[in-house]
Amino acid sequence: YILPDKCPICSHTVFRPEDEAVARCQNMECPAQVKGRIEHFVSKNCMDIDGFGEKLVNQLIEKKLIKNISDIFYLEVSDLVKIERMGEKSTNNVIDAINQSKERHLWRFIHSLGIRNIGENASKILAQKFKTIKALSNVTIEELIDINEVGDIMAESVLQFFNDERNQKIINRCLNAGLKFKDEGTQSNQLQNIKFVITGTIRNMSRSQLKSNLE
Repeated sequence: YILPDKCPICSHTVFRPEDEAVARCQNMECPAQVKGRIEHFVSKNCMDIDGFGEKLVNQLIEKKLIKNISDIFYLEVSDLVKIERMGEKSTNNVIDAINQSKERHLWRFIHSLGIRNIGENASKILAQKFKTIKALSNVTIEELIDINEVGDIMAESVLQFFNDERNQKIINRCLNAGLKFKDEGTQSNQLQNIKFVITGTIRNMSRSQLKSNLE
């Protein structure tokens, strides 16, 4: 395969680090990247905004009603009624879902930011360790590496993300829209070194639900 040196969507430069398999567009404003970040942000494992599917994301971007994740929290009924096939009930349901998402656990918000190399489990570890998004955004490389589950690559990814002024502005805009985080609670060592294995079928409960209950 001959990989392109220009992004097929925005024609911006493509870069592939020597030690990585993936070539990436370097344009943060690339429409494909904007769409991907927003879809990730609203997904079930992140901010879990019900009714905010791929089709709605596409339409909102096309009509220039959203340009980044923070714009979601500033959408109004008058914006959504401009969208094709969005009736009064659907519009109100989406607005309600957006408002409900303003109170989530911190780990969900961290995961939803799409920090490279930081998945769901790492997001939970960071939320438990630093408690607030402000503390995490001011973290040092030493503090990150001091966490057993966080390696050098993950630590560098976190620092690189929060050192970007554009990301800080987007986060602050989310917070100014009324985004608040549920208490992460205190960590106990009561279940330390105990391993749970989930297998087979559990009546009336999915594996993801059982995993969540165990956590």
